[in-house]
Formats: sequence, structure tokens, C-alpha cells
Amino acid sequence: MRPRKERAEGDGKDRDFVVALARGLEILRAFRREGEALGNGDFAMRTGLSKSTVSRLTYTLHKLDYLSWNPDTARYQLAPPVLSLGFSCLAGMPLRQIARPYMQELADHTGMPVALASPDRLTMVYLERCRGENTVTLAIEVGAHIKMATTAVGRAYLSVIPPEQRAALFEQLGQHEGAAWAEVRRGIEAAIECYQERGYCMSLTEWKPDVNAVAVALAPRDGSPAMAFNCGGPSQNLTRDRIESDVAPRLVELVRRVSAIAH
Repeated sequence: MRPRKERAEGDGKDRDFVVALARGLEILRAFRREGEALGNGDFAMRTGLSKSTVSRLTYTLHKLDYLSWNPDTARYQLAPPVLSLGFSCLAGMPLRQIARPYMQELADHTGMPVALASPDRLTMVYLERCRGENTVTLAIEVGAHIKMATTAVGRAYLSVIPPEQRAALFEQLGQHEGAAWAEVRRGIEAAIECYQERGYCMSLTEWKPDVNAVAVALAPRDGSPAMAFNCGGPSQNLTRDRIESDVAPRLVELVRRVSAIAH
């Protein structure tokens, strides 16, 4: 895979854009999995920054206690102070508290997890999650990222954003998906059509071969980015018929109720 084109440079015309700060944040964003450890070469490949730049940035972030350093492996990990940023973000989202009882109600009814997610570039990040009683469930927790292009929650988000924003994301997704993009795009377009007709969209064994999911988006009136709620689980339990006849209507009603209170 090619190194991602360097993003942290602004457009060259914005005098208020602090390039050094943006580059440092790119380093923190380079971590993709829980507990992941990265060396300077990994950072350089994932951010498109030069190795000399990466070395200075990781040194600084380590000195500020945002990264921990393992001399035995010559790798960095995210350090506990980073958590304060994430928890402050979550605490500033009253929608999570409003939605949680309704999400838990649906999770109890279906036995499947119900989640709330928001966009993060080409992925969706989980902001809240309620567990169902089904013992076979998806081990995805708050803070985890999942693909935007092939998941129901990502497709619900794509269904409600402005056309020009969707077109820009399609261009980026096309570059990311490569040869698979034609098929993936067909799936997204079918999901958007379903959303426009029914108010929800699905991903049936497209994200993972044994997982089905349904999702509905919520677009806040204050101009903040759209979010989406989903319910997903093993395809043998969460069948298409069950989604269409029971789970999807309940999820649509959940979003309607949350939206009425939040707005």
C-alpha cells in the first residue's frame, strides 16, 4: 500500500494554520488498533511525513507524556494522558446520555448490540454502545473504528450528508478501496436508495461474511456532523426478514424519539 499523502500542510494560504500542531496530531491519529505499538518508520508510512520530522514529533509527544516509549522494541504507544482528551469529548456529548436508555431498550429486545457512531475520515468511530443478551455478539467497544464504506452505520451517514460532501468522500474511498471500489460503490448506492425509500439502510454480510446490520442516521440541527445508530449481529440471528419486519422499524423510532428530545 502506498504511504498516505501528507495531509497536515493546510492549503498553503491559511496563515492561521499551524503546520507543526497538525503534524503532531497526525502522529496521534496514526494509531489504529487498541494497544498498538508503532516505530518511527510506521508513523512515516502512515502519515506521509519524513522520518526526520516524525522523529522530532514523537520525541516531543513523548516528552509531553502523550506517548510512552519502549526501548526494547523501539516503539511508541499512546499514553494515559491521551484518555483525558477522549473522555472530555464524550462528556461534552449530551446526545449519548439522551440516547442510551432507548438504545438499551432496543438491545434488550433484540439481544444484539446497539451503537452510536460518528465519522472519522473514512471510518466511523463508536461513541456509545449498549449490549444485548445474545452470547454471540460483536466485540466492538466505545472508541473503536469500523469501515465507512461497507458497514450499515457508515452507509447511513453517507445517505444523509450533502451531495458535494458525499462526492468528496467517494473520491477518497475510491482511492482507498482500489480495485474493489466498483463493487463497494454499488453496495453504497443501493444502501442510499434503500435509505431514501425506507429511512434505513443495511449491510448484509458485506462488512464481515457472517454479520448483518441495520442503521439510521441523525443529523443534528446545530450543524454538527451527522451521526448514525446501528444494530448488528450474527447473520443467522439477525436475518434480513427480522431486520425488515422488526429491528429496522424500531431503530427508526429510536432515532425519531432521540431527535425529538435532543432538538
